[in-house]
Amino acid sequence: MPPLSSGDPLPLAQALIRCASVTPEDAGAQGVLAAELEALGFTVTRLRFGEIENLFARRGTSGPHFCFAGHTDVVPAGAGNWRSGAFAAEIRDGVLYGRGACDMKGAIAAFVAAAARRPADAAGSISLLITGDEEGPAVDGTVKVLDWMAANGQVPDFCLVGEPTNPTKLGEVIKIGRRGSMNAAITIHGTQGHSAYPQRADNPVHRLVRALAALTAAPLDAGSDYFEPSTLQLTSIDVGNQATNVIPASAQAKLNIRFNDLHTGAALTAWLRATIAQHAERFELDVSISGESFLTAPGDLVDRLSGAVARASGVTPKLDTGGGTSDARFITHLCPVAEFGLVGSSMHQVDEFVPVAELRALTDIYAEVLDVFFA
Repeated sequence: MPPLSSGDPLPLAQALIRCASVTPEDAGAQGVLAAELEALGFTVTRLRFGEIENLFARRGTSGPHFCFAGHTDVVPAGAGNWRSGAFAAEIRDGVLYGRGACDMKGAIAAFVAAAARRPADAAGSISLLITGDEEGPAVDGTVKVLDWMAANGQVPDFCLVGEPTNPTKLGEVIKIGRRGSMNAAITIHGTQGHSAYPQRADNPVHRLVRALAALTAAPLDAGSDYFEPSTLQLTSIDVGNQATNVIPASAQAKLNIRFNDLHTGAALTAWLRATIAQHAERFELDVSISGESFLTAPGDLVDRLSGAVARASGVTPKLDTGGGTSDARFITHLCPVAEFGLVGSSMHQVDEFVPVAELRALTDIYAEVLDVFFA
């Protein structure tokens, strides 16, 4: 079967969008992509971990080795009314609509189309790391594929993640790092009692309020060379007390910290624990670190990527580290990584879309990136 791409990303983008691959369901998306890559001369390895479908595909055996990373899973369609079905991949007035159009099935199709333009026997290697678990817990996806790659001698020289990085137009932003992210749940224990006799109780709400005031009294930092200031945001305070005259036995709070390269998750955890301990003797602190901060420092590889984007788009990209987390936080442990993709203004929204012209323009950019990388 001839490839869908042949240099044009639109047919493959539509085929991928028509697979309702809401995490953890694959709905045939990985099979569609695998068939396309095999038709283009890639050796495809399907990697299933738990209930998650992933794949690694490579064309070429020599170096240098350029890897593109992305995900075929998408978030649910949501409760809003789509003008056409969320997975219809309909084109209206030159715009492609569908869940995953910009995040990030469109970018996958653009990269495959760019790879299709490059001779199959050209020097070097092109690979794709595609997971079905980016929008979910991210436990059985990229992390485990990376372990497989390391164990099987498939370590790239550079990896580009196709997340939608641009706010309003192609070429604006390349992400060369991401902030770390951690969640913390605090439970402070006291002694329950009658509010008219506070001397017989130990009010955990008072202790919690004082602890939270201390945690939020000052900024964590003023930012660093490539990162904005770290932030701590309280997301929940909960006592669950149904009575107005009872001092409760415990009080809880939750918070999220987005932190730059001046911190580590472990150091912030220690700071949380020490600060809370100043206001409460009996407490529990449960911390979940979803990713540490990382930076791919500007240098030859980033310069080549930035130059290629500028030449193909006519826009000089800003090197940025803002936003949430992505699978790049895992890839950075294997090889240098950066992110560049479509305009992300409609991602996760009803009627998610990408203009067809933009999809093709991203293909041109990716083709230029490959030319520069293998020059």
